[in-house]
Amino acid sequence: MGMVFVTGGSRGIGRAICTAFARTGRDVAFCYSRDEEGARETARLIGKAGAGALPLRLDVADEAAVQAAFDSLPGLEILVNNAGIAHFGQIQSTTSDIWRRIFAVNVDGAFFCTRAAIPKFLRRGGGSIVNISSVWGEAGASCEAAYSASKAALIGFTKAAAKELAPAGIRVNCVCCGMIETGMNARLTESEKAAFLADVPCGRAGTPEEVAAAAVFLAEHRYMTGEVLRVDGGLL
Repeated sequence: MGMVFVTGGSRGIGRAICTAFARTGRDVAFCYSRDEEGARETARLIGKAGAGALPLRLDVADEAAVQAAFDSLPGLEILVNNAGIAHFGQIQSTTSDIWRRIFAVNVDGAFFCTRAAIPKFLRRGGGSIVNISSVWGEAGASCEAAYSASKAALIGFTKAAAKELAPAGIRVNCVCCGMIETGMNARLTESEKAAFLADVPCGRAGTPEEVAAAAVFLAEHRYMTGEVLRVDGGLL
């Protein structure tokens, strides 16, 4: 088995994805932007699962830094573009800097990492990419226009890349997350969470581990590409 590279792996969904792949017997490289303590904990959990860990401090929006990081990765088999940031606010209060930064991380980062991974996959004879998007990329969310637009772009990128790269044996799929119990939703009050979950048929938020299981499934299923798999409790 080759190595897995997960962006945004120091906490939440990214950490769960790292440990899930470690349990499949693959070594896991992951990047983080600032959370040194969280990165150390992710590395510990990867090791506990019996796999090798390679933490890299990296801003996925930095094109040159991404290329340098991928140049150092051995035997890449799977890429998971998970790194993402959000912004809650009305359109008229969303500055151009906020808009550009969300797209730089959520969209440019996935593009830079995918582009850097392709030569490694070609030398290997194939590979797998899983992008982590959101149901808001399909449905849109009030007061989250920048985030919704960036996640919609990631879905479009998934479908286009899947068609382009399939002849080379590279599959590209996407997980669309609903409400997942992570720090990104910490701003919500209990009453706000309850109101949101009233529209979720499963009646609860998802867990990072459930998203991770979907990512592993898509990465390993050799006859699926261009798929957008919702992990949203039936919300959409």
